[in-house]
Amino acid sequence: MTTPVLAQLGGNDAAQSAAVAAASTVPMLVVLAIFVLLIAATWKVFERAGEPGWAALVPIYNLIVLCRVAGVSGWWVLAAFIPLLNIIFVFVTSIGVAERFGKGTGYGIGLVLLPFIFWPMLAWSDAQPVARMA
Repeated sequence: MTTPVLAQLGGNDAAQSAAVAAASTVPMLVVLAIFVLLIAATWKVFERAGEPGWAALVPIYNLIVLCRVAGVSGWWVLAAFIPLLNIIFVFVTSIGVAERFGKGTGYGIGLVLLPFIFWPMLAWSDAQPVARMA
């Protein structure tokens, strides 16, 4: 008698495949919903800051626009592609965006650590962007 291997457990293979497909569909839909929510929130934040909202959809250009909204040099975009320095980039730009909308450093950290909560809150809040110094 041979011992079945994990892939050969027997039983109804079609039912197992359907169960695996169903179990993987729900998390995928949740991730997709969060992704769409974050795009919509970023679009709205960009528009409220006087930048084109569609820029949220364009890779790399959205980082340039994010730097403009945050009030930091566009050279910071290069930091986004350097390991470990990209972590600093995310915090610097998020804190800059928060301060641009009259929020504090804690709110900027929230934009980094819980973006699916803080970006929509910022996008659809009453906070008005503060004019940048030239």
